[in-house]
Amino acid sequence: MLKDRLKTSAVLITITAILMWLDTTWSKPAGEGLWLMPLLLFFALGTAWDIASLLRDSGRSIHRPLVICGTAMITVSAAVPLFWPLAQATYPPDCPIGQLGWIVIAAIAAVFCSLLTEMRSYGRDESEDSRTIERTCGAVFVSLYVGLPMALLIGLRSMNSGNWGLAALVTLIAVTKSADGGAYFAGKLLGKHKLIPRLSPGKTWEGLFGGIATATIVAFVCLTWLFPDSTGGITASGLSKPIWGALVLGPVLTLAGLAGDLAESLVKRACGAKDSGNWLPGLGGVWDVTDSLIAAVMPAFLCFSAGIGGS
Repeated sequence: MLKDRLKTSAVLITITAILMWLDTTWSKPAGEGLWLMPLLLFFALGTAWDIASLLRDSGRSIHRPLVICGTAMITVSAAVPLFWPLAQATYPPDCPIGQLGWIVIAAIAAVFCSLLTEMRSYGRDESEDSRTIERTCGAVFVSLYVGLPMALLIGLRSMNSGNWGLAALVTLIAVTKSADGGAYFAGKLLGKHKLIPRLSPGKTWEGLFGGIATATIVAFVCLTWLFPDSTGGITASGLSKPIWGALVLGPVLTLAGLAGDLAESLVKRACGAKDSGNWLPGLGGVWDVTDSLIAAVMPAFLCFSAGIGGS
């Protein structure tokens, strides 16, 4: 089990490092992030597949291909402005849609694609017609739950200029995942008081505080060492100072990641499943990897927009 976990983790880290290097080295100005799209789509579509499979295997009706298409549509939407540099053009600065408006358009399109699919098949099977609302709500929920945060990752990568967004993206992943690790080990060593035993019996208050401490330290290291290389120096005011940024980013991403982890636990318990899937040997399903990140993306985006990491 541990051997499989280490092998899978090594493969994921290697692929991620290669794609980040390509994105740093070979991206056109204003087109940064395109090299990361294959990895992003793997995690987005893998997560959507896991959730749709959990719902289907528990007896709930859901149109899995529609879920995958809706998730892909929303995830890729944020990358639309990145294709202009490939045509030697500049994305129109006065475009009413803006940089992130494509995500809203894709989300609305995904909702109505789900409805149109149900309209097309309605009336052919009365037993299936009675589950139309269940299928529609399931498809829309999974597509939005996975697609919107994944699309916002592209928005985070595109924030500011050059490799600033990549530093923010790496910081998000490092802080959120280190919080998971810190909480696990602190809970194992010191855990006595259960946090939410009905959803996750293994989580403790001691583990939560250990996760916050670990995430804050990692955030300070990232803000100190990553951002000067990307921006030419961190400005000296407010949240742009590493210590203040870390004191905000560490606790916020830890609590957000915890909410994402508990959300997965809620769905798995409601579906009577232990793991979300088996795509990643030793790690479980793809959702077991992305659960905390999905919930942490939006708070991280707001924190960096507020000035953490400088500009």
